[in-house]
Amino acid sequence: MKKLKTYLISLITVWVSTTITAQNPDWPLFRGNPGLTGKTEWTLPANPEVLWSFNSGDRTKSSPVISNGVIYFGTDKGSLVAVESNGKLKWKLGAGSPIEAPPLISDNKVIYSTVDGTLRAADKETGKILWSYKTGNQIAGSANVWKSGNKSYILVGSYDYYLHCLDSESGKLVWKVETENYVNGAPAVAANKIIFGGCDGILRILDPLTGKQLHAVEIGIYMASSPAIMPPYAYIGDYDGYLNKVDIERGKLLWSKPVGDDRGSIMSVPATLENYIIIGSGDNSVYCIGMADGNIRWKYMTNGQVNGSAVVSGNDILIGSSDGYIYIFDLIKGTKNWSFNCGAPISSTPAVTKDRFYILTEDGRLIAFGKKTNKQ
Repeated sequence: MKKLKTYLISLITVWVSTTITAQNPDWPLFRGNPGLTGKTEWTLPANPEVLWSFNSGDRTKSSPVISNGVIYFGTDKGSLVAVESNGKLKWKLGAGSPIEAPPLISDNKVIYSTVDGTLRAADKETGKILWSYKTGNQIAGSANVWKSGNKSYILVGSYDYYLHCLDSESGKLVWKVETENYVNGAPAVAANKIIFGGCDGILRILDPLTGKQLHAVEIGIYMASSPAIMPPYAYIGDYDGYLNKVDIERGKLLWSKPVGDDRGSIMSVPATLENYIIIGSGDNSVYCIGMADGNIRWKYMTNGQVNGSAVVSGNDILIGSSDGYIYIFDLIKGTKNWSFNCGAPISSTPAVTKDRFYILTEDGRLIAFGKKTNKQ
């Protein structure tokens, strides 16, 4: 049994490592990979142009994800929308309740949740419902996935005070872990562990095979966001405007540093690089923070709260703001290299693929950016 467990853990390690480092044209979950790092190997197009805009006809708090060139997102009216890479509707599915969390692509499925606490799987080609699972309360954060051999498992937090682990094929519960308050964000999967925070102010570190809690790290303030993992460390912002660094192997809080003088609430998920962390704040600013010491390297103030999360490509930082602009900043200098006024607030995270990126505005428009060719 011990050998089997070691083998399964080895498989998980290989899968997570491959997912994070490979240059995959898909963007299967809202931070790009199970570690929620927000890092992409694709190069952002220089001076991007609008290729097309798709109007869903409803407001949205969701973020787009990509699989095989199709973009998926949810709306506040309870629709799951699939849009082709040319901006044409592929299919639209009613869910009966608002879809606030970004969907997740797992194999042939789109996994999506509604605020009534239901998690569903739909066939990503047809939109046909494959299974449905009911939690005890609202689901606000995206699901994540981990794999063991040929098996996939779906992880999702709920306001019912539990993190749930489901079999991806059947939607049946495998295990669930109780917390002391709402689980608001998405769990991260990295380094053979599941890491998630919540409104109980505790960052929990679990064994993915059993759900056994390995460590419970007291942050002290509720976390409405999600952690980003750069093994052996996790980084997560909290509602009091602090960024926290945790050693996930030892289960120890290493530092907790204020993000800016005004300490706006942090809803943004950190983007983690080798030496830097990029994070948005409710004080209207984007920050670059040293990974080792937590000190601010630079900040850029926008004209609205920055509740969405950054994607980092090489030396470029891509992020939206509730001022309606999407920005590209220089990682080292903090200077603005490009911006575009989308005409409505942005609280979503961009999805990036080869030669393109996509952003959702709060008024329900999916906008594709890239370089125009003669075919467009």
